[in-house]
This record gives sequence, C-alpha cells and structure tokens, in this order.
Amino acid sequence: MQNDWPELDRFDRLILAVIASDGRISVADLARRIGLSKSPTQARLRRLEAEGVIQGYRALIDPIRLGLDHVAFVEVRLSDTREAALAAFNAAVAKIGEIEQAHLIAGNFDYLMKIRTRSMSEYRQVLAEKISTLPHVASTSTYVAMQAVKEDGPLGPLEDVT
Repeated sequence: MQNDWPELDRFDRLILAVIASDGRISVADLARRIGLSKSPTQARLRRLEAEGVIQGYRALIDPIRLGLDHVAFVEVRLSDTREAALAAFNAAVAKIGEIEQAHLIAGNFDYLMKIRTRSMSEYRQVLAEKISTLPHVASTSTYVAMQAVKEDGPLGPLEDVT
C-alpha cells in the first residue's frame, strides 16, 4: 500500500524542528542552523509549504494570561453515529469558540473535546447552552484538568534531530 506522504530527509526534519520552535526565524538564520546555504533552505521551505507539511504560521498566545485557565475534557456520546449525524455534529462543533480541540474516538464514547473557559461557572454555561445542544448528543462526561503538564510539541521524532 502506497501513501501520498512526502519523503522527508534529515534537512527537511531539521527545518521542521527549528521552525516549530521559532516560526519567525529568517531564512538566513534557518539555513545556518541546519547547515545548508540560503537558496536550498528556502526551496525546501517552499516545498514543505506547497506539500502541506507546513500548514501555516501563527502566534502562540498564552491562554492563562488571558484569564482562560479553566480546562475541561468532555466525553461525548452521540445518539446517532451515521455519517450524516457525524457531519452535522462536526459542523456545529466548529462554530463553538470554547472548544479548543475535538476528536472522534474509537472507544466507549464518540468524541473527546477540550474546552477552555475562564471559570467553572462559565464552563457550566457552555456545557448547558452549547455542548449539550449540539446535534445528536445523548450524554456527556466532564473531567476538569488541575494542571497542564505538557501541551506543546506534536512533532515526536522530529525533535531528536536538532
């Protein structure tokens, strides 16, 4: 079985590891860090962007400094899991700003969502007025996070090359 994933060599992985930690680095500084000249580094960067490996650049904003320090994880069970029901649920989830992440799960429930709010009372309101009213929701279970231990770095083996 063949996949459509681009082949990533050592330099591609180095580029990804460096820009994951410093997305504002100049191409010249990036080239120095990975040990290539500027032109091939820039060509590789453009190729990684064109292939969708690099999806974009954004600022990492500290939610705690914005007062958004209440994090809850919510298990959601649906009453209907046919494709049309999943599509309706997914579309509705995308419109709720407090939902930071939502994942379709293979297990005893259907979705796991990460909800970020300012307080427990604000979370209760989001749960009652937004999450519980999503299409096909049968039940929810909430788990409140006490402390974030690790929230960054989905790169796994890329981190080993720097």
